[in-house]
Amino acid sequence: MSGNTFGTLYCVTSFGESHGPAYGGVVDGCPPGLALSAADIQKELDRRKPGASRHVTQRRESDAIEILSGLYEGRTTGTAIGFLIRNEDSRPKDYSAIAEKFRPGHADYTYWQKYGIRDARGGGRASARETAVRVAAGAIAKKWLAERYSVSINGYLAQVGALRIPFRSWEDAQSNAFFAADSSMVEQLERFMDELRASGDSCGARVNVVAQRVPVGWGEPVYGRLDADIAWAMMSINAVKGVEIGAGFESVAQKGSEHGDEMTPQGFASNNNGGVLGGISTGQDVTVSLALKPTSSIRLPRRTIDVRGAATMIETTGRHDPCVGLRATPIAEAMLACVLMDHALRHRAQCGDVTPPTRLG
Repeated sequence: MSGNTFGTLYCVTSFGESHGPAYGGVVDGCPPGLALSAADIQKELDRRKPGASRHVTQRRESDAIEILSGLYEGRTTGTAIGFLIRNEDSRPKDYSAIAEKFRPGHADYTYWQKYGIRDARGGGRASARETAVRVAAGAIAKKWLAERYSVSINGYLAQVGALRIPFRSWEDAQSNAFFAADSSMVEQLERFMDELRASGDSCGARVNVVAQRVPVGWGEPVYGRLDADIAWAMMSINAVKGVEIGAGFESVAQKGSEHGDEMTPQGFASNNNGGVLGGISTGQDVTVSLALKPTSSIRLPRRTIDVRGAATMIETTGRHDPCVGLRATPIAEAMLACVLMDHALRHRAQCGDVTPPTRLG
């Protein structure tokens, strides 16, 4: 299997399966001298890990990270940072009854057709548990971006099913298990999720993520566009089916006089373009929105076929998130951090000594 690495200068490679011994990753390209510890990464992994509330999968994993290389006396050396996250609560037997059936909405059928073999234990390589590696890599990128450029990256849950969640504050988003930016909605979200789980069904979600204090000039103008790389990174997250930069699809209904972000000596008057113009950052907030599909593993009986092509029915039991979007916020933050760090390093390499005389704000 190819396609396990992303990034140009800040490169991340992951390996592992949902019910195998461990997940692991290699981060290559992190500059030397960054103060880094397992605790710096663990705090981000703890935000993503399963079992954090009754509304997500009850698989119990500590997601404790073991850093194997790339550090000396508490600082990065510039060499590859290798790490492991061991699986501690895998239950492959949960999938024995459906090992020869294809789950609707999952990668079972496509993996079978592509490779002629598939790991039926929780989807194997297709499991969203792989995102733990991304969050670990993103934690390193977040720390470097904050220290080097004062960039901060934060996300929040904006919608669950048909239930929209208004933005009140970042403090709210960091104070509850839903990452809801309005904590007054938590009780309503609790009821909604309890009813959803009792029904045996699932729902989708919308997650918004914002990078603040991104310097102007990051990104390439044609094939290495910053917004294109962000969209690619977000679409690589399990269950993501849509990505918007800035106004996104709302721009369809806007007029040019409304959408174009006017400029004043004090800065831009709006940010419909999400902090990116011509593939290059404007110095404004980079704003991204993700649409995540409903969880495909549900208890309700559904039609499918088996490995012999015969019609059959399937019911997926075991431990699953009724809404995968509830844990997607730290994953989206991590992928945005990795892309921004990659482009920061690329910009520094080519244009680090460019000092244009005109700046807004």
